[in-house]
Amino acid sequence: MKRFLALLVLFTLFVMPVGLAYAEVGTGQGAAPVPAQAAKADSGDTAWLIVATALVMLMTPGLAFFYGGMVGKKNVLGILMQCFTILCVISVQWVLYGYSLSFGPGKGFWGGFEWVGLKGVGLAPYADYAATIPHQLFMIFQMMFAVITPALIIGAFAERMKFAAFVIFVILWATFVYDPVCHWVWGIGGWLREMGALDFAGGTVVHINAGIAAFMTAIFIGKRKGSSGHAILPHNLPFTILGTALLWFGWFGFNAGSSLGANDIAVNAFVVTNTAAAAAGMTWALIDWIFNRKPTMLGMATGAVGGLVAITPAAGFVSALSAILIGVFVSIFCYFAVAWIKPKFGYDDALDVFGVHCVGGIWGALATGLFASKAVNPAGADGLFFGNPKQFLVQLVATAVTIAYSFVASFIIYKVIDLVMKVRVPEKDEIVGLDLTQHHEKAYTILE
Repeated sequence: MKRFLALLVLFTLFVMPVGLAYAEVGTGQGAAPVPAQAAKADSGDTAWLIVATALVMLMTPGLAFFYGGMVGKKNVLGILMQCFTILCVISVQWVLYGYSLSFGPGKGFWGGFEWVGLKGVGLAPYADYAATIPHQLFMIFQMMFAVITPALIIGAFAERMKFAAFVIFVILWATFVYDPVCHWVWGIGGWLREMGALDFAGGTVVHINAGIAAFMTAIFIGKRKGSSGHAILPHNLPFTILGTALLWFGWFGFNAGSSLGANDIAVNAFVVTNTAAAAAGMTWALIDWIFNRKPTMLGMATGAVGGLVAITPAAGFVSALSAILIGVFVSIFCYFAVAWIKPKFGYDDALDVFGVHCVGGIWGALATGLFASKAVNPAGADGLFFGNPKQFLVQLVATAVTIAYSFVASFIIYKVIDLVMKVRVPEKDEIVGLDLTQHHEKAYTILE
């Protein structure tokens, strides 16, 4: 019965949109009209966005290593499998209907089904989003954001979730949480976009959205066996450092690519991305040194990722000096969340998704409302420190709405799945490890 329900969900979310798309093509409705405002694609901008898309794609395998090194060795393949599954599943979901829901123009909540199966999404530019690159290139660049966002969540429920439940959760979460929030902020007609919310590369859409869903999941799935009373240490710290390096490298495509062209805004985003990550990594190491008497590699890596998170919404709007301040303060805030808030409230956010991504994303979104400057990007807005307090209030509203919606919608999805098939693995499977019980594989085969 459970397998039947799982297959029914997959059929509804994948097969039906394919049939709809083919039906429309068959009736002559599927031809892609060239928008009246379309211009010829620029070869330089197109080349840069192809590279940026590949860089963002690399972030998901990078995240797999970042997370995989921090879990126990009996669960590392489970983490890698989850990340690669998301890459495959969301890539298909995005082509079928995810892109249409997220970027279809004209509505406040969802984009609708105008572009189901990429109907109408051709090789000519769609100037309302990007006037100098092919529409399909914009689509696949945004696809990579849709891929990595639910991948961030898995760090919160690491070592505890059934694989079947995980797959259904990811599909439903992408459809009913990521796609609407993406449209609100970035889509034509999205109500937060119309309000004037600034999110250059995904502080609200990606990090707050995923971070609060991770917080919800960690609360309701419960603690890992053996996590009470002592920390579960990373099984392979070099994996985590490799993952950090891949994330940092890919983040240049994430942020600088969000300029949607090879231009001065891309250069600024590139510079401030590196600057904030460096400042945050140094700050976390210094905090470790002060409070724990030794700077740690894991701390520096965590700080660098926090800096990348915080600069993401601001990258196209702030200067390098502002990026240093954003990087310094994000490590302070995230360290406080990881070292004090989590132990205080006792939830088991296994890999600190809430403490780094949600807290860092909140700071980044609000910092955009403080430090944004039209001197950096005339198409943006000035923030509070540049004479425009309204922008900070708009950022505050966008942050609060995203937190509320993502938490409630994620909770409903989680509870429905849990009622149907139970989300958490049995205790015996958790003790043995998800590599063997969910995938019948082991990362390490040497006898111990």
